Amino acid sequence: MEINGVTIEDTYAEAFNVWAARIIITAATKDWAFWAATEATGFASSTIRCPCEAGIEAYLPPNTTPDHRPGYSILICSKKSAIKEQVLSRISDCIMPVPTTAVFNGHVEMENPDAEYLTLPVKLHYFGDKFEKKVKVGDIDCWSIPLMGGNFVIEEEVSAIRAIAGGNFFVLGNSQMAALTAASVAAEAIKDVYGAITPFPGGVVSSGSKVGSKFYKFMTASTNEKYCPTIREAVIEKGLKTNVPNGVKAVFEIVINGVNETAVKNAMRAGIQTACTIPGVVMISAGNYGGNLGPYKFYLRDCI
Repeated sequence: MEINGVTIEDTYAEAFNVWAARIIITAATKDWAFWAATEATGFASSTIRCPCEAGIEAYLPPNTTPDHRPGYSILICSKKSAIKEQVLSRISDCIMPVPTTAVFNGHVEMENPDAEYLTLPVKLHYFGDKFEKKVKVGDIDCWSIPLMGGNFVIEEEVSAIRAIAGGNFFVLGNSQMAALTAASVAAEAIKDVYGAITPFPGGVVSSGSKVGSKFYKFMTASTNEKYCPTIREAVIEKGLKTNVPNGVKAVFEIVINGVNETAVKNAMRAGIQTACTIPGVVMISAGNYGGNLGPYKFYLRDCI
């Protein structure tokens, strides 16, 4: 298969289950809401070392938020045993300190009514030290916590659903800048897909990895040498397989988390089609690990 002369490899992306919570952050201005969303999704690119995976899902204009102020929705993705702690930590330490912010439940379970979901009681009102008050924002029950810069309003029950992490595709280019430009515009296109995030900085991954290590058994992940152009010949010399075609100088990965399979597929489609518009892109591929990573298989041909 080809798009604009770019080969689409007949392969699939392998993804796995996570739990995802959607947090709606509002503030007096779009900028303050953005700073809060950015801070709350920091150190959250890969669960290999990060405590969760998170990203900004969408900008929300005032007419779409509970308190009619500008805001952003973010997705926080983690394992079941850690999702509550990650939600609490990121609201309390990353959002509440940002001036004029408020937090509401994004009701992520509505994206997939059949999915298993959790209700997370984030009891942050105790920070008010007996000065907190119950308030209504529209028909939503909230707490108002007094702060030095005003009151922090929060809907304390947040929901999380069983979601998907690890959807991906690779952009192979005949130069580093061609591949990077294509990956960057692909990540930008995915921003328009509601229900999906690209948790890595700028949405682009330089350090694509494989499960485990061939030579260091204590490593849970290591470089994906099959797609490393700079060591193509060395990989062949070691008797290992390379998936880097002649003439490819750089490979970048786009990783996608989504609230359901449809969101992941739509994001992969939007990203791949956009990447294929950039001159110098040679091939689109994807990462899979023989079932060692997770149960989901997103075939590139089906996504497109």
